[in-house]
Amino acid sequence: MDSVLSHAFVYLAAAVIAVPLAKRFGLGSVLGYLLAGALIGPHALSLVGEHADDVMHFAEFGVVMMLFLVGLELQPARLWEMRRKLVGLGGLQVLGTAAVVALIGIALGVDARVAFAAGLILAMSSTAIVLQSLQERGQLKTPAGEASFSVLLFQDIAVIPILALLPLLSAEKSPNAPAPSGIAALPGWHQGALVILAVATVVFVGRNVVNPLFRAVARTELRELFTAAALLLVIGISLIMQLVGLSAALGTFVAGVVLANSEYRHELETDVEPFKGLLLGLFFITVGANIDFGLLRSQTALIAGLVVALLAVKFVVLFALSRLFRLATPEGLLFSFALAQGGEFAFVLLTFVVDHDVLTADQASLLTATVALSMAVTPLMFVINERFVQPRFSRPKGPERPADRIDASAQENPVIIAGFGRFGHIVGRLLRASQIGTTVLDLDAEHVEIIRRLGIKVFYGDATRLDLLHAAGAARAKLIVIAIDDEAKAVQLVETVKKHFPHLHIFARAAGRVHAYEFQKRGVQHFYRETVGSSLDLGTDVMRSLGIPDEQARRAAHLFKQHDENGLRDLAQYWDDDEAYFKNARLQIEAFERMFASDLPPPKSP
Repeated sequence: MDSVLSHAFVYLAAAVIAVPLAKRFGLGSVLGYLLAGALIGPHALSLVGEHADDVMHFAEFGVVMMLFLVGLELQPARLWEMRRKLVGLGGLQVLGTAAVVALIGIALGVDARVAFAAGLILAMSSTAIVLQSLQERGQLKTPAGEASFSVLLFQDIAVIPILALLPLLSAEKSPNAPAPSGIAALPGWHQGALVILAVATVVFVGRNVVNPLFRAVARTELRELFTAAALLLVIGISLIMQLVGLSAALGTFVAGVVLANSEYRHELETDVEPFKGLLLGLFFITVGANIDFGLLRSQTALIAGLVVALLAVKFVVLFALSRLFRLATPEGLLFSFALAQGGEFAFVLLTFVVDHDVLTADQASLLTATVALSMAVTPLMFVINERFVQPRFSRPKGPERPADRIDASAQENPVIIAGFGRFGHIVGRLLRASQIGTTVLDLDAEHVEIIRRLGIKVFYGDATRLDLLHAAGAARAKLIVIAIDDEAKAVQLVETVKKHFPHLHIFARAAGRVHAYEFQKRGVQHFYRETVGSSLDLGTDVMRSLGIPDEQARRAAHLFKQHDENGLRDLAQYWDDDEAYFKNARLQIEAFERMFASDLPPPKSP
């Protein structure tokens, strides 16, 4: 027990120290976990050496949980839409990478069987690292993210036929290979039938058993029991898949897709997510711990060359496929940088080929170090792409659209509206219906064209530009309505107006309290938080539905708004002092609740 607790303490301490440091330097959490594992592993400080392999098998369950959660986000119809990328892009990536690696190996004098086996193994990419990194950066639902996910999912599926193919590459029947047992000892058609039956069972359970089961669990009102049921579901499906020789990750992914429309989808996500995060972190730590620094020291040049060659070959194959499938260049580069490493399934396949005498133990050790290091540098590949590659494509390729020429008649309007989106267009239409002349400026060219088709005159241009404000008649206008989505630009526009057109009355849309404080600092008195009105309308309707008289509900909303607006203006002076701000905010809340209790009669019983 002491050993288990001490090792748990070491793993957790390494993660808690290394990950914040890695995030602080912009390297991401994955690289932090990998560095932590390398430090505490058997080839460095050796704090967890004897248990690292056992922990790796346990931590691999984090990948299973991750694919279950990914499946919950994908409805079957969405998966069907991805079939072209799943089969076409994924299949070509595995076959293309395996073929290129095999040809290079044969050209260097490696036995053809060994070269092809190495190609199939190195074609795998890291599902855990890639999906985690894309998710952290909010890129999982981009074209590159979806393409990466399709390839990773195909790789998970491809592991099954690869396991069947690799023993055929052995020069002769291996004396070390274990005798077939269980499903492997059955005829091929029996194995196929059992696989189909297992997948059908997962689909049937997901459609017909899970909802009634979770409904019964929910009635107990015991949150921990719901968590236990969620884990039971994931572990049970994993066992079914392993029983028939399929990937547990693939099985739980299928279950997640089946449950994507379930009424308990969000509860499942909430309960499984913490376990997934911890186990994935543990998985990354064990990958780092498995890097053999002794082997690295003795064969530094060879392993470094293999890592560079692997990253370069996969990058070229992936980028060629991105062009074939018509991904935009920036997306194609992200796709190629993301998947250029080896994958966690490579460790499983390398152990398998050694047992079947396809590769020698020394060859497998070299490839294991190569794959582990390629996985370790993946977060750096993302950083290189973000800092040095993508900025080259973010610049406009042609001249920016010039601002529209503003009619002379528009320059006489008393009101200028900056921003004509979901907030500004309501103000504009109200003034237009009231026969009040407005000059409208908006920086979204596509939105400008749509508004013009509705018969409303809008001018394209950046309202923060001084020359455009002059052209819009700011010197003669009476007031300006600032309804820009971009909070920083809205504040910048206030400063420009205050400096150059001090006679203009400013009416500004505030995204929230913080934005309102920024306006108050700059002397804006007329600001309007965009969600306050609709929130109070909803609250008033809720009170009415509970039997509170209409007049009492309206008065409550009015008092709340009045008190909140006054409080907002009073608290602005404390915004830069956390202690004073929260102290005065608490006092205001208490005063408000006392005033409310004394002013309003208790609600009548419905």
